[in-house]
Amino acid sequence: METENDMIELLKDIRGLLSHQKKVMNVDDLVAYTGLSKSKIYKLTQLRLIPMGGNKHIRQKFFDKDIIDAWLLGEPNLSDNYLEREFDNQLSQNKK
Repeated sequence: METENDMIELLKDIRGLLSHQKKVMNVDDLVAYTGLSKSKIYKLTQLRLIPMGGNKHIRQKFFDKDIIDAWLLGEPNLSDNYLEREFDNQLSQNKK
């Protein structure tokens, strides 16, 4: 029984590693890759503060791994306070 559980855990680890080899990621892949929460990623996409694919014919969001890596290394401000302020600013601009 123990080896069966070990095997399952090993397969999950392998699946996780393989998912990081993808060039194009969806939101779930990005959550696993960056460790950011899904809600934070959605806030970043809403504010257009995270680089993402620009195909207007696809509703789902996609992200280029290489561009995300460069963006993350550029030390973006991902604090909740900053995102809330930016979101509030965007809402106030939309009301005008």
